[in-house]
Formats: sequence, structure tokens, C-alpha cells
Amino acid sequence: MALIVHKYGGTSMGSTERIKNVAKRVAKWHDAGHQIVVVPSAMSGETNRIIGLAKEISAQPDPRELDMIASTGEQVSVGLLAIALQAIGKQAVSYAGWQVAIKTDSAHTKARIASIDEAKVKADLDAGKIVIITGFQGVDELGNITTLGRGGSDTSAVAVAAALKAQECLIYTDVDGVYTTDPRVVSDARRLNTVTFEEMLEMASLGSKVLQIRSVEFAGNYRMPTRVLSSLTDPLIPLEEEANSGTLISFEEDTHMEQATITGIAFNRDEAKITVLGVPDRPGIAYQILGPVADANIEVDMIIQNQSVEGKTDFTFTVPRGEYTKAMDVLESSVKAHIGAGSIVGDSKVSKVSVVGVGMRSHVGIASQMFRTLSEEGINIQMISTSEIKISVLIDEKYMELAVRSLHKAFGLESA
Repeated sequence: MALIVHKYGGTSMGSTERIKNVAKRVAKWHDAGHQIVVVPSAMSGETNRIIGLAKEISAQPDPRELDMIASTGEQVSVGLLAIALQAIGKQAVSYAGWQVAIKTDSAHTKARIASIDEAKVKADLDAGKIVIITGFQGVDELGNITTLGRGGSDTSAVAVAAALKAQECLIYTDVDGVYTTDPRVVSDARRLNTVTFEEMLEMASLGSKVLQIRSVEFAGNYRMPTRVLSSLTDPLIPLEEEANSGTLISFEEDTHMEQATITGIAFNRDEAKITVLGVPDRPGIAYQILGPVADANIEVDMIIQNQSVEGKTDFTFTVPRGEYTKAMDVLESSVKAHIGAGSIVGDSKVSKVSVVGVGMRSHVGIASQMFRTLSEEGINIQMISTSEIKISVLIDEKYMELAVRSLHKAFGLESA
């Protein structure tokens, strides 16, 4: 049978009772003849608790030491799950990331995976064991424990699946798949049976919290079919039913059908807009504005430069809302006088709404339909950005939910 990787989130591992249910589900797959590797997160809330302890001692804890303590949450999870499996008669063995080893760079608290030594895991699988590996962590070339950043267990699972050449990576979470938009905003949002890696990458980058964006990148790069499904169902439901549930993330050519024009409506509340007014229109001015912002480790998203009038232009861009004050300070102190700008204005109460779909490649009129829909609702568009499969607009945050509901209906996403 196949080699399958299971990943379970913090909610799925949130209590000993839920860990026992995970063990039952994993055992069911193993009983069917599959080789199973499990990558669990820490129990829900545990990583926050641990980091909170560190910050009670120091406002700025050393990143290496943060990784040392943050990695312990996953080590508890793998040990408890191994014990739960052994208690129901299964051979199970747990490993920390450094024991496998999952090699990373040395960027503590946000490390990236460089390689995985799969020999030990394969030997255990061939011996009939269920292998459980900590998510979220690895080890650098100096032997230091590293962590991959919040949500890093998704990335760990996909990376392990790719290294082992698994048939599929199953991401078990507290939702039952990927939806056309957030069901909390649109009650008739529909669960998607399939979505392409490109679409999922756009949706993750635009604020969808179903999967961590780096895990989607990893899955796409290594062509690893990945399925998002619920861990809150009965762990003993028939295997065939479970194996075809949720949302499968794969490649466009694997869907065997013409894609719908639009797959989903994504949105991001975490936006702020900054405009530098009266900027001299000369070569290099964009770099002179954005260079200091980048040096301050502030990510820039949408960018617009207006047409020059009498040698002056306006330059507008967006940043994460949490970085808004910092970005304004950088511009006022390091940019304004240097480039001779007139003034700097901002708005921290904006949101981004996007339509996403690979079908946009072969269908015309998507932008006009989007803009007409927003116009009919009296919603003003402040900025626009596009890619081959996405159109994003920046709007006043008070209209965000109205925009999402209107676009969802306009593109017929509530119907199958």
C-alpha cells in the first residue's frame, strides 16, 4: 500500500482524549496496510504559554533560547501520541526534528528547511512501525535546535512527505477543507473538492489561515499532493470516505476538467496604506522611498505611482497594519527630507479583497465584473493589483464584508 503523511494541528492534539482519537485514526490507516508518518503540532496554546514565560523574564528573549524552549511543546505531543498508539497495540516510535535529522539554516525562530535525512524513518517504516516526528523544528549545522516560525508544522509535514516520496500529505485541522471564502463572512460559502497549488498559494498569501503559506510553496515545488480535512470527525469513519473528504490541493493538469472562472474570494484585514505626496519624478525615487522601509524589515505589498505633473508625483503602497506606525516613522525620519517630498499621509483602516482563480487565464471580463459589482454597492476602490490568476483591490475596511459577500454572489460561488 501507500506511504501517507498525517499532520495534526494543535486543536487536534488539544487534550489526552483528542490524542487518543488521533491514535485511533492513525491506527485505522495503518491497519489498512499503509505506511504512516505523523507530524503533530504542540497541544493548543502550549507554544504561546512557553513563549509567554520567556517574555515574563525578558522583553526580548534570545532567539536561540526561544527555540530551545518553544520546541518542547512538539516533543511532548509526539511522545504522548506514541504512548497512545502503543496502548492500543501499535508499534510506534517518536523523534524530535534533530534526531531524524531535519536540517535547517540558522535563522532562529524562522528557520528554513535545507534537507531531511530519511534513512532512519524508512528503516522504521519497513519494520512495520508508525513514525511520529515533531513538527515546527529542526537542527542547524552547529547542532542548535531551530524552529520554523508559527504554523511551521504544516511545512514540516509537507517537507517530510516530499523527502519520503509519500503518495499524499493529509493536513488534519479543525476545518473540513478549503472554502470559496470564509464561512464566517458568507454563510453559503462552499467547500472546494479541489484547488490548485497556485490558487492556494494566492489565497494563503491573501490572508486565508487554512494552511501556512510556506507549506503551500513547499508542496508546489515538490509536487506533493496535499489534502486538507477535519480531525473532528469520528476517527473510525470508513477509510475510503475519509480519504476522499476535504479539499485536495494539486496541479491544474491533475483536475481533469476545465476550471471554474473564479475559485474563491480572499480578503485581508491586516492592511495599512501610506502615500508619499509631492515626490520628485526622477529615476531611483521608488528605491529611495522603499529602501529604508525594507531595511527596517517591513514588508510592502501593493504599490502605485501616479502620473507625473510638473515633475512631481505621488507614491502609494501598503504595509501590514502592525507595521504601519513603524513605517510612518521610518519615512518621516529617513525619507521625507532626503527626497524632498511634500508630505506623508496614511490610513490604517483599509482592507484588501481579491478574486482568485486559474480560470481567469481563459476567461475575459473578470475585472470589469468585479469592478461593476463593487460600484453597484457604492464601494470605492483605492488601489488595484493583479497577477495572472488574481485581482486585488484595496477598500475602506468598513465595506470589506459587504464586498466579499457581493463578489461571492456575483461570481456564483455559492452554487456547485
